[in-house]
Amino acid sequence: MVKAMIIFIIIGYLIGCIHGSKVAQFLSGVDLKKTGHGNAGASNATLSLGWKYGILVALIDIGKGVAAVLCALYYFSSNASQFTEVQMWLLTYAIAASVILGHNFPFHMGFKGGKGTASIIGILLAIDWKIALFALMLFVILSLTTNYLIIGVLVFYIIFCTATYLWIPGVGPTMISIVLFGIALMLHIENIKRLIQGTEPKVTSAFKK
Repeated sequence: MVKAMIIFIIIGYLIGCIHGSKVAQFLSGVDLKKTGHGNAGASNATLSLGWKYGILVALIDIGKGVAAVLCALYYFSSNASQFTEVQMWLLTYAIAASVILGHNFPFHMGFKGGKGTASIIGILLAIDWKIALFALMLFVILSLTTNYLIIGVLVFYIIFCTATYLWIPGVGPTMISIVLFGIALMLHIENIKRLIQGTEPKVTSAFKK
């Protein structure tokens, strides 16, 4: 179990280090770390380069969350007798958390990457696509109606934590989901401050680019 945990964490982190922002930089010539809010994620790509680049970065970052969890689930399907259900879900959430850490703190970017929103969407899609689609619908609706992405982001994380607590066995996954939510709050603290001050960039500004 310990060996599997270490391997899953390393693999998840390396997957997380694959950044959609680097693809956007290659195509646009713009380094997202040096423009907008300096965040190498889909939200900054959307607000700084426009919705097309935002979608591109989001799809790549969502994809790595999906890929990591599906790889874990495939591994368990082939080695089901070696792990209990609780252990399988703990390891699945461990690789998921490692993807977020790799995205947020990639070694090749000075440990300053994105904020993990797109990747957490991919992770929930792979865990339960029905809940993920519901959460994603709320994310889009709230982001558009309030005109602020940060509102949709926070609600998505709340649904992720709630769904984990209600339907995933074992206390470990719930604790991991809460820690990930805490990291998201920490990384979005400036967005929250700007939201309160009324200076946070609006969603509609992205559609003008």
